[in-house]
Amino acid sequence: MAESSQRLAALDALRGIAALGVVLFHYLPYYDQLYGHTFSPPSVLDVGRYGVHLFFILSGFVIFMTLERTRTAGWFGLARAFRLMPALWAGIAITFLLVHALGPEDRAVSFGSALLNVTLLHEYLEYPHVDGAYWSLVIEATFYCWIALLFYGLKAWERIRIALWIWVAISYAGVIWWKAIPDALDFLVKDLLFVKYAPLFVSGMLIYRWHQHGRPAAPDLLLLGLSIGHAVVAYKAPFNIFVLGCYGVFALAVAGYLNALANRPMLWLGSLSYALYLVHQNIGYGVIAWGYNAGLPGWAGVCLALSLALTLAAAIHYTIEKPALAWFREMRGRPLKHLHSLL
Repeated sequence: MAESSQRLAALDALRGIAALGVVLFHYLPYYDQLYGHTFSPPSVLDVGRYGVHLFFILSGFVIFMTLERTRTAGWFGLARAFRLMPALWAGIAITFLLVHALGPEDRAVSFGSALLNVTLLHEYLEYPHVDGAYWSLVIEATFYCWIALLFYGLKAWERIRIALWIWVAISYAGVIWWKAIPDALDFLVKDLLFVKYAPLFVSGMLIYRWHQHGRPAAPDLLLLGLSIGHAVVAYKAPFNIFVLGCYGVFALAVAGYLNALANRPMLWLGSLSYALYLVHQNIGYGVIAWGYNAGLPGWAGVCLALSLALTLAAAIHYTIEKPALAWFREMRGRPLKHLHSLL
């Protein structure tokens, strides 16, 4: 495997590790906080919550790579839709059914809410998530819309960079004056511009450009430094240290120092990461609670939940996610005339 390809493969493996970290955080310390375990989970697993922040950095990196390889906004939108939606819809259906069957009751949502989840607009309409982890998918989808608008609308990197400077500046202002944001701007700043997380995506894009195009110009370097520094302002200590640690791990992977992660088990876990993220949290809570009710020790319920989550993730990945992507890539390679005219 070429060194550059191995670096990108290491990022795939890193995605799998981040997903596993989120799962263990939800099943152990967070479950203990919500419902109570009969044992004390290792406190170190609290850092698993920052797997989401690593996902956002990775997303910025990968999305800009995708944009540079995609000729129109229409094809970009279709590529993202085929990447996210088929697995998401399967995850929503499975989670909705199993949570209603297993519990917890406080995690079950109505059928109407589940239907709105398939659009990823549900949070903006104040409907609950089918799975608690879906909050980050709403941010991801919103980011795709913004970055497609900037990339295909502004075209030149110099103009895109100005827009990103403005976004990062608003993000600093938003987190500094979070409680003082006027009601008229609250939705725009906190939700549509997601100022707590936007610099994570921006930094991922800038790191991609550094990786792909060589040492960046001074304005890009300064913007990257400000994007990373945003973590110090946005999160209180020691949480900001953990977010900065995500940057450190990501930088090591891009620089080629974590190529050992690109092994078969880690790459397999990376391939399941999205599907695993979709189905793990609320279903896992139901399985853990079922284990306690059946008289099993807490660790056994956690193992059962993890096993089921991996099994469901593998089923979604191999029967839905991969076939949908393969079909789209074949269609993109041989586009129909009427479809091509729309894109």
